[in-house]
Amino acid sequence: MSKFRCAVISIFPEMFSALTSFGVVGRAFKHGLLELILINPRDYAAGARRRVDARPYGGGPGMVMMAEPLSQAIEAAKMILGPEARVVYLSPQGGRFNQKKAETVLAYQSLILICGRYEGVDQRLLDRMVDEAISLGDFVVSGGELPAMMLLDAVSRLIPGVLGDPQSLVQESFQGEAESDYPVYTEPRIWHEQAIPEVLLSGHHEKIKEWREMQITGKK
Repeated sequence: MSKFRCAVISIFPEMFSALTSFGVVGRAFKHGLLELILINPRDYAAGARRRVDARPYGGGPGMVMMAEPLSQAIEAAKMILGPEARVVYLSPQGGRFNQKKAETVLAYQSLILICGRYEGVDQRLLDRMVDEAISLGDFVVSGGELPAMMLLDAVSRLIPGVLGDPQSLVQESFQGEAESDYPVYTEPRIWHEQAIPEVLLSGHHEKIKEWREMQITGKK
């Protein structure tokens, strides 16, 4: 694949400058391996105030994001990415995101992320235009922007050419069957009277590999 293309629909698009300016995702963005398009649904809202939310029918606390501005924002994203772009809503009620799901998302090649706010999004928009909902965990945050950034960070690491050392990806946690990583150490050799395990100083690569595998599997 040449690049991973993603449109993010958010009323706070400026938040994503933190993503595109630093770290792995910033490198992917600057090298043209990741295309990130930011779309504000307020640009498609009616009236001078550009309202994108309203009171929920039936009563209840908070506000609900309206279907029409989001619908038009999604259509605008598809005009850029193509009609086949996968539409994903970040929601605690969605399917759980994990490393395997990150690989699946990368395979979509083009993605539209909807960052909800307030008490949620009009269900009719979700039923009509969203392909799937994804959750990063059983917790609630103020909006979908931070989950979207975490998803994009995880996916960006999988894009060929993004990581400086391809072995970094192979050796990382969750890539294999293990669900944890081995402990790592660096200078100095002794810190607060705690020494680095001798095997890591041995230069014996096979023994080091065995030691690391033991730390993950717990085998003696």
